[in-house]
Amino acid sequence: MPTSTHFGPRLAEILGIVGHKIILHRFPDGELRATVGPAATTTIVCCSLYQPNEKLIALLLAAEALRRNGAKRLVLVSPYLGYMRQDAAFHPGEAISQRAIGTLLANNFDRVVTLDAHLHRAPSLTGIFPGIEADNLSAAPAIEALLRGEAVAATTVVVGPDAESRPWVAGIAGRLGLPYSVAQKVRQSDQSVQVSFPDPALFPGRPALFIDDIVSSGGTLTACAEALAALGASSIEAIIVHALFPPALMTAFGRAGIRSVRSTNSVPHPTNAVSLHYLLARALRREVVGIPETRSTP
Repeated sequence: MPTSTHFGPRLAEILGIVGHKIILHRFPDGELRATVGPAATTTIVCCSLYQPNEKLIALLLAAEALRRNGAKRLVLVSPYLGYMRQDAAFHPGEAISQRAIGTLLANNFDRVVTLDAHLHRAPSLTGIFPGIEADNLSAAPAIEALLRGEAVAATTVVVGPDAESRPWVAGIAGRLGLPYSVAQKVRQSDQSVQVSFPDPALFPGRPALFIDDIVSSGGTLTACAEALAALGASSIEAIIVHALFPPALMTAFGRAGIRSVRSTNSVPHPTNAVSLHYLLARALRREVVGIPETRSTP
């Protein structure tokens, strides 16, 4: 997909397969025409679903063309999978986007592979994509590899934004031998969040490393940074899996006391510093006959 050129060509190279661009043409009325390359019996389509609306239409068109050209198995690789937040109708008349998009993709693909999908009440992707294979990989190994290479100070406190992040943050901290803390968060709106920490004595004079799956509005990250600074953290850094926020927010993050923000390359962003290619390549090995082993560090 044209918007995934930051990811697809390198993934094809690691897998040892030929990659082809999906070419999109826009008609004057806004409709799209999709033109695909040659189809294999198993065809992998790479499309990161940030800003997803137009991409979903392009995926449907591409899937139709690939099936007609001979693809028997279509695998969607979506490093970031949009529309997973809304998993229930909280007010009368609301659509459940997770259910609608899950059914749409399941009707057109045989397998979906993503990383750290934004799931709240759903225990896995299985029920979201009925009748097909679905893999929700974790970016944790790639993040841990980055941090091990930097020899993170043993006094660093790994910080999660809310109770939902506890298993993820606790796992990373435990494998790195670091303490961790999880914020208590009350969201008042997309931009307004109140944050406190149950163990304030843990932070004075120690570096804080904030880790989260998604940052979009930046409200939670900013509130956590301000709380950590007030508690005396000696420095604050952040690592984000899916960086959906506008780069202009980096100025506000700096004012809140954040020294650096890094992200994975699930979404193209100036903060990209953690490659997910090898994690995805390992998950896709069985789709490709004769794929070479990949021994590089994630």
